[in-house]
Amino acid sequence: MTVMVFVLCSLFYVQPAYAAQVDKQVVVLSCDLHCQGCCDKIMKNIAFEKGVKDIVCNLEEKTVTVTYDANKTNVPTLLKAFDKIGKPAKVKREPVEKQNFKLQPQKL
Repeated sequence: MTVMVFVLCSLFYVQPAYAAQVDKQVVVLSCDLHCQGCCDKIMKNIAFEKGVKDIVCNLEEKTVTVTYDANKTNVPTLLKAFDKIGKPAKVKREPVEKQNFKLQPQKL
């Protein structure tokens, strides 16, 4: 009985480490940004796309940097989302891996 309890506890202890793996990617897109309203529109709409973690608009360079979870979305899907809101974008810099985060299991 004690062994069985130990095995069940160890499963709950180890499993979150595998389930919480996040593959963050960063892509820089060029987009026709005219004003702060364009940036606001992108920030409000693209932030709700599945897998998007962070967005940074640069009005001067007319770029949008998107950090996303590659397990949940990809660049073609992001580009379609930009098209959908009337702000077509092109890849300026290919996606690069930001960091491979692994949450460590916590002791109970």
